[in-house]
Amino acid sequence: MSIAPAGELAKLRTRLAEAEETLRAIRNGEVDTVAGIGKKGPQVFTLEGAEHAYRVLIESMSEGALTLTATKTILYANQSFARMVQCPLEQVTGSSFRRFLSFADRASLRPLMKQAAETGSKMQVQLIAADGSRLPVQISIRELAKVGFERVTIGMVVTDMTEVRRNEALLRALTHRVVQVQESERARVALELHDNITQLLVALLFRSQTLSDTLSTRDGPAKAEAMKLRELLGQAGEEVERISQNLRPSLLEHLGLGEILRVAGAEFTKRTGVPVKIGGADPAERLPADAELALYRIFQEALKNVEQHAHARRVTVNLTQSGAFVQLTIKDDGIGFDAGRKQDGRKEKSGLGLLGMQERAIYVNGELTIKSVRGAGTEIKARVPAAVR
Repeated sequence: MSIAPAGELAKLRTRLAEAEETLRAIRNGEVDTVAGIGKKGPQVFTLEGAEHAYRVLIESMSEGALTLTATKTILYANQSFARMVQCPLEQVTGSSFRRFLSFADRASLRPLMKQAAETGSKMQVQLIAADGSRLPVQISIRELAKVGFERVTIGMVVTDMTEVRRNEALLRALTHRVVQVQESERARVALELHDNITQLLVALLFRSQTLSDTLSTRDGPAKAEAMKLRELLGQAGEEVERISQNLRPSLLEHLGLGEILRVAGAEFTKRTGVPVKIGGADPAERLPADAELALYRIFQEALKNVEQHAHARRVTVNLTQSGAFVQLTIKDDGIGFDAGRKQDGRKEKSGLGLLGMQERAIYVNGELTIKSVRGAGTEIKARVPAAVR
């Protein structure tokens, strides 16, 4: 057995190290082309998809990045996704993306993958990590260009929504607190109006009546003025009482939601001349106090918008119950509005009144939808649970 000279061994080791370094560079995408000797002499081979700059960018992303086959097999994943699912990268690559989803999310993913080829798609799911924990994420899906490949490949970006969910919870808690403070302040103002202003107006009303009675018919102009003053004081007292009731609807506690809607609708018609038709049936049982108050406030705000902006000729209101939910629908035939209209290149924002209605619905675990078309009126639907969850 002959032993190669030390110099040759050193050369072999050097060539082996160079070969290993070349293979590593090819695997990592650091090589765009390879020059070699083929049957027709020297040739240059282009490595498809070996853009090193893009790979560095993807690996530095905080979001997860994946490439999937049409059957959801993971062809490529970055380290961020591996950390999300708490699984070694070598165990992620080559496995099915479905293994990280619940059964319900798998079913939702199917139609989304079909849509990805045309417009791209987004959805929120929960990733199931290796230790069984769940991570709320948003996945964005898009079909990749089929350059040099016959099969379809899907690109996916996975964004951790934990912080977003936490901020949403904090915002919801803040909204609840704002609603509570608002109602508390309304109750305080209503009480002061009732206990102070109303009593003062009643005293003035009696004084004006006494003054009118002391004047004889010979004091014609003065007596007429005193009677007019008494009439105006009576109207002022009624207006203060109306404002007080709107601030703190004590009738809601005694009459229930359906009845107070009819009372408020009749008062609105008397004051504005716009007929309000109340339809539907009252819920089988009284709603939670917060839910009744939320629907009543939404109704008030809707009528306020009708009075100030809609120029409607009529308003139709329906209160219905379907299973575990109660829905209040308010529809007018006014001028409507276009929520998508742009001003100076920016989308027009919803008014504070509409945002307030949405907050009211969210406060009681409900939802609010608003449909409006310029020139075709507005429809507002508030849907809330019939019982406390």
